[in-house]
Amino acid sequence: MARERIDKLVVERGLAETRTRAQALILAGQILVDTQRIDKPGQMVSTGAEIRVKGEQPRYVGRGGLKLEAALRKFNIDPADKLCVDVGASTGGFTDCLLQHGAARVWAVDVGHNQLDWKIRSDPRVVPLEGINGRNLSSEQFPVKFGLAVVDVSFISLDKILPALKGVIVEAADVIALIKPQFEVGKGEVGRGGIVTDPSKHARVLRDVIRFARSSAFETLDLMASPILGAEGNREFLIHLKTNSERALRSQAVDDLISNLTESAPS
Repeated sequence: MARERIDKLVVERGLAETRTRAQALILAGQILVDTQRIDKPGQMVSTGAEIRVKGEQPRYVGRGGLKLEAALRKFNIDPADKLCVDVGASTGGFTDCLLQHGAARVWAVDVGHNQLDWKIRSDPRVVPLEGINGRNLSSEQFPVKFGLAVVDVSFISLDKILPALKGVIVEAADVIALIKPQFEVGKGEVGRGGIVTDPSKHARVLRDVIRFARSSAFETLDLMASPILGAEGNREFLIHLKTNSERALRSQAVDDLISNLTESAPS
């Protein structure tokens, strides 16, 4: 995993407006990196680390909100006033992020029950839909079609989700999906502790996701590494998809982007 100065990362994560302010927070012992206090502005830390201000409440009900926030910024997507669907909502980190960025309404879909944080469940802009597997989505389940879809699923490949998702979104909808290599590589290719560390496997997963997304009429507009690691320490990625888009990345651009994203993966 790449490393960067902590003061620079604090600014990039939006925890301080300027490098000077970031350095002041660090010197005051107010910055925590993966729960450890950092007091040197020039200290190099992993770009995948969780960073927060001491004593500050988490911005979202789940860490996923930080991942989606970074993707919205990188992909230049504004959820304001949009009807959205969150597939694999779990505790509601993605949904919380959408709401805080002005989404008009979010349908929070999950195969499980009673996982959605009460703050999110009780928000009048949220429609919880529990016990629904993302691979079985259909337009009959919703009174509308969505302008923005976000996906964060586990124990299932995205190739099972995207074909069904296409039927519940409008033609020009944006899709942001979290890519979890441990659920995309073949059986027997996940290392000890459920971790995928091989950069070549990360690269293969990204190419596979792009390929089967295209087979479901989704074009890839952009890719990025998640700003924080998954719960078990896995490196994750986010992809921006759209149907029949003229802005789709060309093959060489995809290859270059994948190389840049995976070359610094831990081995």
